[in-house]
This record gives sequence, structure tokens and C-alpha cells, in this order.
Amino acid sequence: MASPSGTTWRQRWHGRRARAVREALQAYAMLAPSLLLIGVFGLWPVLFAVYVSLHKWRIRRGDFVGMRHYVDAIDALAFLLFAAVALGFAWAAWRAARGAWQGWRAHANGPARGLSLVTGLVWAGVAGAWARYVVLALGPVLDIANKAMRMKRTPGLFRRLLYEALHEPQVWAAWQQVLTLAALAVVLTAALLWAARGQRRAWAQTAALVGLAAFFAAAAAVVAAYTWAELQRFAALMAEKEGRNLVLQVAAMAAGAGLLLASWKVWHAAVHAAGNRGLAFKALAALFLMIGGWLLLAEVPVAIRAGDRDVWRGLVITVYYSAGTVPFQLALGLFFAVLLFQNIKGREFFRVLYFMPYVTPAVASAAVFRLMFSPRAAAPVNALLSRLGLPPQRWLMEPRGVFQLLAEAAGLDLPSWAAGPSLALVVIMLYSIWTYVGYDTVIYLAGLGNIPQELKEAAAIDGANGWQIFRHVILPLLSPTTYFLSLIAVIGTFKAFNHIYVMREAGAQGTVNTFSVVIFDEFFTKTRYGYASALAFVLFAVILTLTYLNNRIQGSRVFYQ
Repeated sequence: MASPSGTTWRQRWHGRRARAVREALQAYAMLAPSLLLIGVFGLWPVLFAVYVSLHKWRIRRGDFVGMRHYVDAIDALAFLLFAAVALGFAWAAWRAARGAWQGWRAHANGPARGLSLVTGLVWAGVAGAWARYVVLALGPVLDIANKAMRMKRTPGLFRRLLYEALHEPQVWAAWQQVLTLAALAVVLTAALLWAARGQRRAWAQTAALVGLAAFFAAAAAVVAAYTWAELQRFAALMAEKEGRNLVLQVAAMAAGAGLLLASWKVWHAAVHAAGNRGLAFKALAALFLMIGGWLLLAEVPVAIRAGDRDVWRGLVITVYYSAGTVPFQLALGLFFAVLLFQNIKGREFFRVLYFMPYVTPAVASAAVFRLMFSPRAAAPVNALLSRLGLPPQRWLMEPRGVFQLLAEAAGLDLPSWAAGPSLALVVIMLYSIWTYVGYDTVIYLAGLGNIPQELKEAAAIDGANGWQIFRHVILPLLSPTTYFLSLIAVIGTFKAFNHIYVMREAGAQGTVNTFSVVIFDEFFTKTRYGYASALAFVLFAVILTLTYLNNRIQGSRVFYQ
């Protein structure tokens, strides 16, 4: 049977376009298992954690509490966190809308243009209706699962209860809405493919971008409206209880972040200024904007301290831990890498020796460190101090700051804010440095191996000595390696848990509890699942912010060959 154009369906199926369609379908079929795994084990836990964080959840799901957990943890800063999520959705909607507009204008007029717009909007409605159905159905399903596990009845009872839960009026109405919109979207998509016979791919891409733009715009509007409503509610509560203006505090922090962003933009413009006058004026403007931003952002520590004291303390301890480990392990890793890159005997043995702490199980090595730094006088480290004529220390059971201990030994008096990290935390820092120096050394060795020998020889011929070759040739060419290691190290310090949990002692009085340990205690010790989930997203926001700042500040100084 021939088509009106004179070609048979077999010829069309074996044509060039059909072959491209078959190859695309095969590729998506191969990707489907990976996408399914990412959705089930990656995206779904994150979405479920969001759902948990918005409820009072102790063993069983309780009442919906909204932003209360975030406000309890970081006070007014929680509203900026939700506002940042809304801005992220708005930015994604703008990018998708711009791509859809460009694709929409690039093609000729016709029925497919209007159909692509309508189809994209309908598919966005399908996605929104599906999200609403999942949210409505998740609570009853979890309740039925908890009841079934507690009663230990037959699977038939579980299926009957599950059927009743999914057929509640609101859940069933949401499911019917999903099916109706999906059927309409399928019909319109088929009409789109028929109307845009010559440009199916372009119109399909336009429809997809329209749908994404509409979905992200709706998500931004929902999050923004919810954040504003919660801000007004909590502002009235804080004004009545504590007499402070929560709206002004949030506005001050938001304005500070905006001024810092403006100072960054002005500074970049100053760097590329043509004349000296323009450079000086823009640099001065950037400086004033930065000072104003920092003054307004002074509300951030106040907001965090007004929240959960354990959260604020865990954040400070994590900052101490990161600042006390990352620079030292990078510097030592680079030093050993330069030594082991030389032509010396036994360098392969030393490379393996330095790398062994990294591959040693963290629990075992942390337990060994715990025995070495035991407060007993016969412990290895205290025995060494006794031989040197120094008094033994409590080490992992010492909550006082290391600078405070040094000042007391010297007969000085330090203020509390200058006490520094506790001695127990310093021991954990030493363990972390000992563990990761070998890993940094191996990565630096790979970076040194990628530097052309000709560059070093050319610098030597020009009269450069060893230090000048290292400073002006090797170190700049190692900037991608340094950037990678510093980024991974900073993120790792905020996620560190295993060795801290093994080495912490009750005598340290919580001075080694980093942010991740605080989350663990809230989840497993206090069984506050909703609050722990909220803290996990706060930690995620901190890591994301640090990664962005590191990329903007240090990434601009990376020199690629």
C-alpha cells in the first residue's frame, strides 16, 4: 500500500528519517534503566525528604508544620533559603522560556506554532497535576503501610486498605485530573506531529521548552507565595512574643546578598576598564558595595544564633574543622608530591606508604587514633609527652580551646571568642590530615606528570632557579589540580562523619559535633525525622553556596594548558 506521496510504508520505515527515529528509540531504551535507577534511588529520596521536612515526624508522620523546622533551625534565614529556591525555579523558567521563544520565532507560521504552545502548557499541567496527586496520596499510603507493619496482618488486608486509601475523594479526584490532562496532551501532541510534518523535531522541542517554562514558573510562584505567607505569619508571632521585626531582618539579609552580588559585577567591570580613572572609580564603588553588603549580612549570624543552638555550634565547629584541615593537607600533599616526583630510590614504596592511610578503613584507623590519644598517662602520646617533660593531656576528652590552653600555659588570659577549636577537635583534624595527605599526593603527582618538561627546561635556560621554576611554571600549571582538590576537600569536611563519630567522647561536651553529626543525632538519637530532614537541606544549601563561591573566586584563577 502506497502513501499519497508515492512511497510505501516499508520504504518510509527503512528510510533515513525512520532510521534516525529507530536509533533514537534504541538509545532511549538503553538509557531507560539508568534513568529509572536515578529516579528511584536519587530523585525520589530527595523529594521524600522534602515531604518529611515539612511534617512533624517522629517514627510516624504527624501534622503538617510547613517551614517551622527550618525556622527553628536557622530562624529568619529560612525564608531566604526558600526565596532562593523560588528564584532558582524562576531562573529555570526564564531559560526554558527564552529557548522556547527563540525556537518559536525561528519557524514559519502555521497551525503547528499554536499547537506547540498549547501542548507545552498542557504537559506542564500534567506534571503539576501528577505532583499534586503524589503529595495527596503519599500520606494515606504511608499511614496504611505503618498500620499494616504494626498489625502484621495478611497481604490481602494491606491491598484492601491501600485500595481504600488511593480511592479517597481528594486522591481519586487528583488522579482523574492527571488522566484527563494526559489524554488531552496525547491528542494535542499527535495533532502537533501531524501539523508539523516537516519540522517535527523542532516543534517538539519548542513544546517541551514551553512545558518546562510553565512548570518552573508555576513552581516559582507557589514557593514564593508560600514563603511570603509563612513570613507574615512568623513575623506576627515574633512581634508578639519577642518584639522583633522579622520582615526587616529578612529584608536586610536579602539586601546584603544583593549588594555583594552587585559588588562582584562592578569589580569585574573594573578589571576590564579601559582607563585608570574608570578602574579607580569602579573599584571604589565595588569596595563600598562590598562593605554595605557585609554590614547588612551581619544579620546572618544573629539569625542562626536565634535558631537552634546546636545548629549554630555545629556550623562553627565545621568551619573550624574545614579551616584546620584543608590548607594543611593540600600543602603537605603538594610538598610530598614534589619530593616523590624526583628521581630518588624507593619512590614507588613511599607513594604506596603515603596512600595507605586513605585506603585503610576509617573506623579501624579512627579507633587506633582514639587509643593513641587516650587521656590515660600510659597512652602512647601522653607517654611521649612525659618523656619530653610535658604534662599529659586529656586529648579527645578536652573541651577547652587549643589557644586557650596555650594561653593558660603562658599565663595569659584570652577572651572566650579567641579560644579556638577544642583540643579534641584538633586531634580529629590531625587524623583527617593524616588520612587525606596521601590522596592529595597521588593526585598532585598525576598533575605534575602532565606538565611538559620543555617548559621547565626553557625556564632553566632563561636563568630561572628551582624555586622560580616551581613558583612561576609548576604552581600555575597545577591550578586545575589544586582547584579540584580544594573543592572536594571543602565539601568532604562538611560531610565528614565516620571518623568523628568513632573518635568523639562525652568528655568533649559536644565540641567535636560537626553539622553532619548534629543531623545524625537528631535523626537516630532524638528520632526527629522531620527536623533532621530540614537540617539536611540546610547543609545542602551551605555546601551548594560554598561550591558556587569557590567556583567564582578560585575557578577564575585556574590556568589550563
